[in-house]
Amino acid sequence: MLRKHLLRAVLSAALISLSGVGSVHASEAQAVLEEPSLLERYSSSAQDLILKGFELIGINYRFGGTNPDTGLDCSGFVQIVFKEAMGILLPRSAREQSQVGAVIDRDELKAGDLVFFNTMRHAFSHVGIYLGDNRFLHAPRTGAEIRVEDMRQSYWIQRYNGARRLLTR
Repeated sequence: MLRKHLLRAVLSAALISLSGVGSVHASEAQAVLEEPSLLERYSSSAQDLILKGFELIGINYRFGGTNPDTGLDCSGFVQIVFKEAMGILLPRSAREQSQVGAVIDRDELKAGDLVFFNTMRHAFSHVGIYLGDNRFLHAPRTGAEIRVEDMRQSYWIQRYNGARRLLTR
């Protein structure tokens, strides 16, 4: 029960923080959180990943970073989340991570899936963790912090490379 309340609080804070990004407003976020189906739609594994990922929101991006105390890059962030939440050891780079798991179509995305983008003029140069509702969690770039983004933004639509599923449902 405590875990459910903690997840509800974390998801609420995340949805409310998105009020300026996309179409989620604080009142809408609260209404969505009151529906029991929000937590039920995530598997236990996806909940663990999301909670761990949300713990790292606000950490500074650092190219090559693998330590939350000094900063994380996108693949370092994903690597830590999967290791600490699931005990899954992923390769270091986004390109290597794109070779792990089952390939899935964009319309099959579920919370906890890895999403990949071409942000450095080569495929699979950026990775994040899909949260559901077209949103993903990632470490974006130098000068920014780990945050939630909307995949419907034109920047991400143009750069989307694909997705992988590591969690069994």
